[in-house]
Amino acid sequence: MRRWTSETEYQAYLKKRIKERIPGCIVYKEPAEEIQGIPDLIVLYGDRWASLEVKKSKDEPHRPNQDYYVDKMNEMSFSAFIYPENEEEVLDDLERSFSRRTRRSSRSTRR
Repeated sequence: MRRWTSETEYQAYLKKRIKERIPGCIVYKEPAEEIQGIPDLIVLYGDRWASLEVKKSKDEPHRPNQDYYVDKMNEMSFSAFIYPENEEEVLDDLERSFSRRTRRSSRSTRR
């Protein structure tokens, strides 16, 4: 397993990996200064969304509010801590979450 020198480097790799596994998704890097503890990456796909808190290893400490926001956002949609040691499991779960997409309302939103 590759050892990452920085979380930023691992995030860049993950963004590419997610886009390869879920074609057509949008992966957005959340600005760290906005809300302390909000997960690093937001993934948008169809009518679904997910958030991922990226750590370069499973031993990296959690910062204040990270557990709170990952748990809260997981109740709303899908959210998880992701690091090299659980990457495949989390990405598999993310794909399954997006594959259960609900159909959009049959009402037209065009005017």
